[in-house]
Amino acid sequence: MKIDTLITQQPSIESDRFDLRPLRRSDKGLIMQWAGDDRVARMTTSIPHPLPPGAVDAYIARARADDEGTIIWAIDGAKSDEAEVMGVISLNPLDDGPDGSAAELGYWIAPVFWNTGIASAAVRAVIDANPLGCKTLFASVFQDNPASARVLTHCGFAYLGDAEGFSVARNATVPTWTYSRKL
Repeated sequence: MKIDTLITQQPSIESDRFDLRPLRRSDKGLIMQWAGDDRVARMTTSIPHPLPPGAVDAYIARARADDEGTIIWAIDGAKSDEAEVMGVISLNPLDDGPDGSAAELGYWIAPVFWNTGIASAAVRAVIDANPLGCKTLFASVFQDNPASARVLTHCGFAYLGDAEGFSVARNATVPTWTYSRKL
């Protein structure tokens, strides 16, 4: 499926506990609450802290746009009487290499849902659905976030090596661990 078609008709992914669905404008309040938490922002490369005015509106608009390559889902727990946004998970397509398509997986989970299995379940749901038909997924975590590293290894990702990534919230380059998973 071409990426343009996929974004226009972004699939939802169902699980027993939650659904991964496209972002909605009504998600703004919960995204502001959760992503605005310094503990969340500091573990991502792209979330500033504090969140500037309009940042969440722009993020939702980008997620909903037909012309962006990254697919962003809300982790919606409404079917289990949980929050409509428990976190966010995304796939960012990478240039095709010699052995086929690849994408970078990213996610963040609201602190109230840490250590509940949501992150692992969301990563597994994306792997199982493989909506881009990828042959390989990559992911990186900051080295001071071993919980996210455990999520990846529990979901079958293999350690590739150390690198660095810039954290907007920290305004600093931070050591990372990089992982991959063949699909």
